[in-house]
Amino acid sequence: MAEWTERAELLFKKEGLEKLKNAHVMVVGLGGVGSFAAEFIARAGVGTMTIVDGDVVDITNINRQLPALHSTVGAPKVTIVGDRLMDINPELNLIRVKEFLSPERAYELVTNEYDYVLDCIDSITPKLNLILSARRKKVKIISNMGAGGKYEASKVRVSDISKTDVCPLAKTIRKRLKKEGITKGVKAVYSAEAPDQSSLKMTDGSNFKKSFFGTNSWMPALFGLHAAEAVVKHIIGK
Repeated sequence: MAEWTERAELLFKKEGLEKLKNAHVMVVGLGGVGSFAAEFIARAGVGTMTIVDGDVVDITNINRQLPALHSTVGAPKVTIVGDRLMDINPELNLIRVKEFLSPERAYELVTNEYDYVLDCIDSITPKLNLILSARRKKVKIISNMGAGGKYEASKVRVSDISKTDVCPLAKTIRKRLKKEGITKGVKAVYSAEAPDQSSLKMTDGSNFKKSFFGTNSWMPALFGLHAAEAVVKHIIGK
């Protein structure tokens, strides 16, 4: 194993690192949640990653997103995050997909080659179709619910989608999945804290996004951490 994985090998053992090296993980959405999740997964030693995002860094991303710096404003997130992942692990087999995930593309991108898919999208329609695609193709997926409008790190949970509560986004996704005949079997990261409704802002509806909550620096990263933990532990069989 490479010298930089020494500490990981002590914890994961040689067999665990080998499983990670042979795994292929897809991260969809490289914002506050996905950028941190992708980094945690790369540092764990996953050998092949596909990252998907069509956005560029905006100055309003700086308070919470890993690729967002004043020097990177206007640059594609797949470029900034991708280059960072390759600097972490030069042997990483990295596939970059620079596009916003449309409902149709969700069904094309998810295939049985993935050991795990991380849904880090904050727009309902693409999120729903990514989940449906993974479920129908029997690919494991973990879906991140709403991290915005919240403060309490201790209230973040990982559970089946059927057991989520309080989170408005999770409620919407549950209802939409139920219409498709799915009531359980989707792992979700969510917060049991009610969002601060006074921080809600409406948008023009572009890229399937109608509104968003105010966010802080730690909650999106914490969601990404929980998602990465679930994926890595599954791969190494922990």
